[in-house]
Amino acid sequence: MLAPLASTSLGHSISSFLDAVGKFFSDLAAVHWLALLLGLVFFGLNLTLRSRAFFHSLRAAYPAVRFQWRRIWGAYFAAVGFNNVVPARGGDVIKLFLTRSSIPGSRYPTVAAAFFVESIFDAAVGVLVLIFAFTQGVFPKPPDFGKLSSFDISYLATHFRLTLFLLTVLAMLALIAFALLSTRVKAFWARVRQGVTILGDRRRYLREVVAWQVVAWMCRFAAFWFLLDAFRVGGSVRNVLLVFAVNQVAGAVPFTPGGAGVQQALLVKVFATSASTTVVAAYSVGQQIAIAAFTALTGLGAVIFIFRFRSFKEVLHAGRASRDAERAGELPEDYDDSPEDARADEEAPPPGAPRPRSARLRY
Repeated sequence: MLAPLASTSLGHSISSFLDAVGKFFSDLAAVHWLALLLGLVFFGLNLTLRSRAFFHSLRAAYPAVRFQWRRIWGAYFAAVGFNNVVPARGGDVIKLFLTRSSIPGSRYPTVAAAFFVESIFDAAVGVLVLIFAFTQGVFPKPPDFGKLSSFDISYLATHFRLTLFLLTVLAMLALIAFALLSTRVKAFWARVRQGVTILGDRRRYLREVVAWQVVAWMCRFAAFWFLLDAFRVGGSVRNVLLVFAVNQVAGAVPFTPGGAGVQQALLVKVFATSASTTVVAAYSVGQQIAIAAFTALTGLGAVIFIFRFRSFKEVLHAGRASRDAERAGELPEDYDDSPEDARADEEAPPPGAPRPRSARLRY
């Protein structure tokens, strides 16, 4: 019984999304292109400022190492671009690997811990945004998520026991992973603490991370204001904050690229009294397509021209090989994962012949 219901719900979710795509393309002539362009420009500024805050966290973790902000910027855009076109947040793996390969002598636990620094302020803002949204009378309460036309979130909300079971399994897997790492746990936690070094200096954290994130959120606010205007929903403080709340919920359900299905279902519900269903559906899909295309193309450009990989797929393969090697303890402290390094390996002299250190070190 459960399988047919799930299949029907999934089919309805896909049908609703495709209908919204059709409405968007049939209504392209009504899009305000200047507002759309401004929205994408401010969205790009938002990501650029956030990458700078991330760079400062990494610089605090590795004060004696020289590395370039443009590579951290490229890793950030590549991750966002990949997440907006492929589900399951594989872009986070890309960001982790590209950042790791950009900092000589760095380690994955330290780089991953630096992600956490950025999430502190974002989580605080996210909670405030959700509180605001739930007080507006148009945002569905969590028990009502099961009534939405998006399969992923409605299925999880309706089958609470399954959701609880999945969360329990994830927690158990985390504990098992921790147990397997117990022999190296001291070194592991030392690297984690290194990644959050900047939190130990409150003034520096506020100046080099929070201040940049505040301006980034302002740019993001402007971006969604213009996007709402571009698709004729109407930009306003209330509407932008409601979109922020929708993004918070969609980001927690990464079963579709950028949480597209969840975003569409929530936006139609939230703006039901503000604009026609056709306009809101076109906005929900149009916004997603525009942001996905912009970030994916920019991210792919960064992968090709900054990191010298030929595709996202090549980055993922290199990232898996690098993580496996680090887990096996095979990577020296000055290892470089870039394609140039791989080519240097292929052109290396025979075993026993001297090899210049510059073939591995890049500053």
